[in-house]
Formats: sequence, structure tokens, C-alpha cells
Amino acid sequence: MAKHMVAVGGRARYWFDSVVARGTPALIGWLALVCLVVVVPASAGLVWADRHSPTSASGRLTAVWKTVGQTLKIGGEAGPPVYVLLSVLLAVVALLFVSALVGLITTGMSERIMALRLGRSMVLEERHTVLLGWSDQVFPIISELVAANANRRGAVVAVLSEMDKPEMEDQINTQVGRGDTTRIICRNGSVTDPAELARVSPHTARAVLIPSPGGEGGDALVIKTLLALDAAVPDRGSTTVVAAVRDTRHHAAASLAAGRGGRVLNIDDITARLIVQTSRQPGLSLVYQELLDFAGNEFYTVAEPALADRPFGEALLAYATSSVVGLLHPDDTVELNPPMETPIAADDRLVLITEDDDTAFRADGPLPVDENVIATALSRQPSTARLLMLGWNRRASMIVTQLDAYVSKGSRLDIVSPESESTAQTVQTVQDCGARTRHLDISLHNGDTTEPRILHDLDIPSYDAVIVLGYDGPGPTEAAGPDDRTLVTLLHLRALEQATGRELPLVTEMQDDRNRLLAPVRDGADFIVSGRLISLLMTQIAENRHLATLFDDLFTAHGNGIHLKPATDYVRSGHEATFATVVESARRRRHCAIGYRLASGAATGPAYGVHINPDKRERIQLGDGDCVIVVAENQPPLSTAELAPDSATEAGRLAGPRIPPAP
Repeated sequence: MAKHMVAVGGRARYWFDSVVARGTPALIGWLALVCLVVVVPASAGLVWADRHSPTSASGRLTAVWKTVGQTLKIGGEAGPPVYVLLSVLLAVVALLFVSALVGLITTGMSERIMALRLGRSMVLEERHTVLLGWSDQVFPIISELVAANANRRGAVVAVLSEMDKPEMEDQINTQVGRGDTTRIICRNGSVTDPAELARVSPHTARAVLIPSPGGEGGDALVIKTLLALDAAVPDRGSTTVVAAVRDTRHHAAASLAAGRGGRVLNIDDITARLIVQTSRQPGLSLVYQELLDFAGNEFYTVAEPALADRPFGEALLAYATSSVVGLLHPDDTVELNPPMETPIAADDRLVLITEDDDTAFRADGPLPVDENVIATALSRQPSTARLLMLGWNRRASMIVTQLDAYVSKGSRLDIVSPESESTAQTVQTVQDCGARTRHLDISLHNGDTTEPRILHDLDIPSYDAVIVLGYDGPGPTEAAGPDDRTLVTLLHLRALEQATGRELPLVTEMQDDRNRLLAPVRDGADFIVSGRLISLLMTQIAENRHLATLFDDLFTAHGNGIHLKPATDYVRSGHEATFATVVESARRRRHCAIGYRLASGAATGPAYGVHINPDKRERIQLGDGDCVIVVAENQPPLSTAELAPDSATEAGRLAGPRIPPAP
């Protein structure tokens, strides 16, 4: 019986499929037949059941006809045959017209809804931020843009990618969430097609960001996107364009494609510079993290007519809750930490660190400075450094070159590279680096950095700094991630710390910021996550294009940079003083103090002892082991032979130039 029912059901479905396959006419015919089979008997039943219906057969047939006509909307008029025929014809024509009209409206609305769901409609916004392409950098960029626009109603971020619109929206909602004041719009399209690129209205945008998608062809895609943007918007006006490429070899081509108003960040070069700076100054990565994200204090520019024609040094104590670090000149050049006697022109803008773009207010009166607490910096004889680099990637040669500019002559760098990667090309690259360096003696060793025996034989605690490089590419195996080997190396280094009872001065490079939370290292350790670093830089420049020049100056070995100096160089150890006192002491050494780091809080999150832009009226007590964070000129490394310890002149130079106290 069950088999019979299945067979009947299968035959019924097969018959229905056959009817549908015959086309529209057959389907209409069967629908009309089914309607008549249902409507005519039902209408007759209604008439015969009605007590007030006619009693004659002709009267009842007429009533049935009217009921059928009203039900099927074909008139149902009674009268002569010609009259009835014409009424039916008119009703059918009206029915076809209305049906066609409803079909056209439904089709148009369906197409519109589908276009919206596919993300192919035009974005009609102004002063919005456009994000072209899709990569892991999209999430931190959007997150920072949302934070930056927290005090700006109606902000819009438009994302264009070849990914489906619903999938983009789901991932953004999962990774970032919904912003209270920022609306995120996703559109589907090719970022290298000028016609499709126009969907996000780049010609009316305040900024266009093009992150690197990574991979072998990632830089080429960025360059093609820049060319498409130039074709879509030949005259970009005041729109800021910020792009990023990974390989240094592609930076020049990308800069040409970006045009005069565009800015292209070199991921490998910036990452290498920050790794080197952090290896020489532990804790520096935490300072940059605070300055680059929008959660705390950032760089801003403000006009201050009241300080026109006044010396720059006077501006350092003009704000209680903002830290002045430089000048933005009318020609858009940024001068970090200029000479303290530099007059501030009427059309100059101050470059300062503050909580937001509307929180820079001048102090009501003079800030308290404790003259008796200001210390005189002692001269320090520079010493040679022993450095260890674990791993090798395409940034390694740049790191070696940069390190040479930060160490004294006679310093040593040992490089440990896995045998599988220590090819003749790697050896040749190391030899070339050694030939170019003036201060570093370089030695290359073969060994797997994930083997405990290799790490134990290196006597790692004896090194002044240990750099753990990340792995290039998706991973050593198909199942492994790019940071897996780095995590294993850190696990063994952590075991060495516990066995020796000594804290290793580690700087770790990682590809994925999520893996930083998994790293088995002490709290407050230095991490350089290239993807997140570049995302923060791109967002900062998108919000203020003048910061590009500022970051160039900060990340280079020449010029001015951020330094963590011993606190006892500025104030007497163990004495309580206002932070204004620290700023004044730094001013006399031609430094701009922007914060401090307490050794007692170095292992306590989330700040890990770092305090950026504290209130200058705040009283603090700094001692041995604490640091003052300053913007100061980068001093070239000196060898022991170049330094004369008994020379008062040379000692004074090391102590830093001094200027008289502020009036």
C-alpha cells in the first residue's frame, strides 16, 4: 500500500512537472480549467442554497453566471449574447492590463531590491570615507574610523569590494559591531573598474583608503586600484588618498599611481623601522599603540593666534591637558621639536597630543613648576650592544640596515635562520648587509628557532635585545598559520625566562593581531603587528593628511623621534613634582615631554605603566627605573673611541644642549 501511495505521488509530481515544462499557454489553460472546476460548482451551490434566489431554472442559471463572473472578475453581466460577450471581453482586457501593470511593478521592485541586496546601487554621500578592497585590515580600519567619528554625527564609511554585500555586512557586524554615530555602507564591485568604483562616490569623499590585500599579487592590485581611482576621479580636489603596499620594490610605482595628493605607506619599511626602534627602547611599541589608535590621545593640529610671534618653547607650558610637539607651517610641512627659540608665525598651527580634536584649551594661568626638583642629566658613555635576531624574512635586511644606524661601533648581531631558509640567497643577503654596515658585526647561524636545544645553546639571557621575526606567507604548511612557528619560539623563550629567572628583552613581529593574545610572554611585552600598525597609520592620515609627514619624521633614524629617557635625567629621584616640572626640564634640554612610564606598572594592563599626555598640574613621583617619554632629536651612535669621558665638552654634548629657564 505504501509503495502504491509513493507511486501515485511520484506520478502526480511527474505530471505537474510535465505541464509546467510545456510552457505558459499550457499552464494558463490548466489554471483556467481548475478555476472553472472549482468556481462553477461552488457558485451553483451558493445559488441553490440562497433562499432568495430565483425559482426558475433560467433565473438560477443567470444567478450562477453572475456569481462566476464576479468571482473571476469577468463581468458577469446578463442580457443579450452580444452584450454579454462584449462585457466579458472588456473584463478580460482590463484583467490583462491590471495583471501586466502589477507584474511590471513587482518586477521593478524585485530588481531594485535585488540590486540593493547585491550592493550595486549608488552611494550619494559627501565628506564620507571610502574603503576600496577587502583584507584583514578592513576591520581595524573601520573600528578606528568609528572611534574617530564618535563626536561627529552622520559619519559614513563606504566599502567597495568584490565580496557579496550580505557577507561583507555580516563580517563587519561580527568583527566591529555597529557604530552609534557612523553608518557603514557596503557595495559590490570591482575596485579596478572606474565605472564600478564610482558606486561609492569617491569624488565627494573626504578620504579614500586602499589597504593591501596581501598575497603575491596584492601590491599589483593596489596599483591598479590607484590607476582606476585616477581614471574615475581625475581631479580629486581635497580628497586624501592613502594606500599601502608590502614590498619596497613596488613603493615607487604605487606612489606614481597615487599622484601628487596621494600617500602610499611602505608596510615592510615602516614595520622594520618600528622593530628596530623598539628593540633599542623597550616599551616604545606601547607608546605608539596609545598614540596611533583613537581610544586615547592622538596627534592633532590647532591654530593658536594668542601665541603668534612667541617662541615655540613657551607653547609647551601653554596647555594643561595637551602636549605640544611641533609646528605645521602654511606650506603643509611639519616641524617636530623645532628649536625652542623658533618664533610661532601667525599662520602656523601647533602640532599637539590631546584626547580629541576639540579638547585643546589653553591653561587659565601659569602652570606650577618646582625648580628645586629639576635635575641635571648625567653624561652616559655609549656601550656596544649584543643583539639576537631569530628568523629571517624579506624585512630582515632592512632591519639590519636600520639597526646599524642605532648602535655604537663594535656592536654585534647574531642571526639564527632555519636551514630550510638559509639558502645561498639568504647567505648572500647577509653578506651584503655586513658589507654596508658601519657599526654592526654580523654573524649568521643555521638552526630551527622552534627547537629548545638551539635556543639553549645561544645563551639568550646574555643579549641586550632579542628580535623574533614573523613568518612570511600563509604558513609553513597548509594547516599552519603565519604566526604558528613564532608562537612556538615564544613558548620556549618563556621557559628560558622561568628557568633563568631573568626577563628577556623581547621584540616580536606578528602577522595577525589575534595571535598576540595567545603569545606566551610577560604582560606588557613589545609586539609589532604589521597589519594593525598600518591600519592605524592609514586611519590617522585619513583623518589628518598632515600627519603623514610627521610619521615619516618619527620613523626615520635621522631627525626627531619618540624616546624613553631615564626619569632621573629630568627630575630628582623620589621627589614629588608636577608634570609641568618634567616638561620644563625637558624644554631646557630641547626636548618635548609627552608622558612617562612607571616601572612599577610595567606588567599591569591595559596601559602597562605608560601615561601619555597627563595633566601638567598632576603631581607625580618618578625614580630609578622610570622613564620620561619625549620627542627629541635622534642622536647618532658613538663608539667608545669617539667618546672622551674626561672631556667636559663631550660630556655636555651627551647630556644634551641646555637653554635658560622659561621667564
